[in-house]
Amino acid sequence: MELLFSYLFFLLKVLTVLIALVVGIVLITSTAKQKKDTYKGKIIVKNLSEKLEEISLGLKSSSMDPKSYKQLLKKQNKEKKKEIKQKPKDLIYVLDFKGDIQASGVDKLKQEINAIIASEIKCKEVVLKLESAGGSAYSYGLCAAELKRLVEHKISLTICIDKLAASGGYLMSCVATKIVAAPWALVGSIGVVAQLPNFNKFLKKLNIDIELHTAGRYKRTLTTLGKNTQTGRQKFVSELEELHKVFKGFVKENRPKINVNKVATGEVWQGDEALKLGLIDDIGTSDDYLVKLSKKFKLIEIEYFEKKPITARFATAAELFIEKGIYKVLDIINKDRFIT
Repeated sequence: MELLFSYLFFLLKVLTVLIALVVGIVLITSTAKQKKDTYKGKIIVKNLSEKLEEISLGLKSSSMDPKSYKQLLKKQNKEKKKEIKQKPKDLIYVLDFKGDIQASGVDKLKQEINAIIASEIKCKEVVLKLESAGGSAYSYGLCAAELKRLVEHKISLTICIDKLAASGGYLMSCVATKIVAAPWALVGSIGVVAQLPNFNKFLKKLNIDIELHTAGRYKRTLTTLGKNTQTGRQKFVSELEELHKVFKGFVKENRPKINVNKVATGEVWQGDEALKLGLIDDIGTSDDYLVKLSKKFKLIEIEYFEKKPITARFATAAELFIEKGIYKVLDIINKDRFIT
């Protein structure tokens, strides 16, 4: 038995050495490759119109008899030849944004918007498929500012909401020229919330003292470890109220017909009720909206993709694993409670 344990221990040591060697070799080679490779990211372009046409033809081929299907293909080929000779269809760009509590997709969104503006290719409209329960007010404020660049460049922006655009998600949505939401999609939650645990009493029981020194009366209003004061709490609440005021002003600026005081209560609305309140402009799903557009325009989906070097993946693997786990839990809570 002792011999077996010794052998297993020996194998474990050998395996540890081999893993260390492999990791070392990978890190060295990837570092050398990274120095040579200056490539950071690229824009992936997909023709959505062709994709929708292929789906349609696939269904027709299985439901029609061979003779009728051949006739249909001939007819479509003739129409395509006519279209080539005629003026090309106007372009519509399609983007996708799935938000988390930190709005981590903002860099991707920024690069996609940069590509649209920098290309100087005239497009009829930009459609953004949005899903977000909100999160950091400042991160979502940046997302909204990035989207507003399109409007400032005289590009029509339509935001489609299939599930949820609450709080920070609606902050982004309100800059759009048009908002289309599915019948059961939740929109609104125009409010601000903040919560902070305090471990001061627990630390005192363990005879642990915390010293916190600040320069400036309101440098630290609330703390997680020190003792919070009533003055600090009042200042913290006033900062929340001020942020809520800015939020309401931004919504009013971009959607002047809305009665902001009526909708800025933190509540969410759906379908007809959201339409009556002016939170949205039309009811429908993103797929339905895009299928209608595809009959008149050429739909192009663009996505920014950045390939990270292996060194960066190793360096941030543990951090991302923990971070994503925490964000996932917070996102689940956030989606249930619709808080920012």
